[in-house]
Amino acid sequence: MNPNEKFVMDFLKMLENRKSSNELEKFYHPDSEQTEFPNTLTKQLTVRNLQDLKLASEKGANILTKEAYEIMNLYSFENTVVLECIWKGTLAIALGNLKSGDQMTAYFAQIFELKDGKIFRQRNYDCFEPFS
Repeated sequence: MNPNEKFVMDFLKMLENRKSSNELEKFYHPDSEQTEFPNTLTKQLTVRNLQDLKLASEKGANILTKEAYEIMNLYSFENTVVLECIWKGTLAIALGNLKSGDQMTAYFAQIFELKDGKIFRQRNYDCFEPFS
């Protein structure tokens, strides 16, 4: 595993165990931009900067009690890492036909472009299993 791949793996571990949205600062470049393409939860293309990501993290902490990433494929070239994974989130609240304590599942493809040793550009293609 090269240093960029290890960095992305460390990032995912942080997401699984984070206690504060401030932990994102260790991984995201100050000028970062994350793009989430439309999916079941995010109905339109959404672009977030670091502050937006921190706010989304805080909001997510009220919705999920736990999340986990199972890596299916990990590729890299120069400053880019491409990740394919299965995400599982345990709900703190009811959502659709799922109740608190149930698990949501999604299939993610994520592209990370690194700059100065941090995530500079990130694109998420998230595909959720039906839950409504």
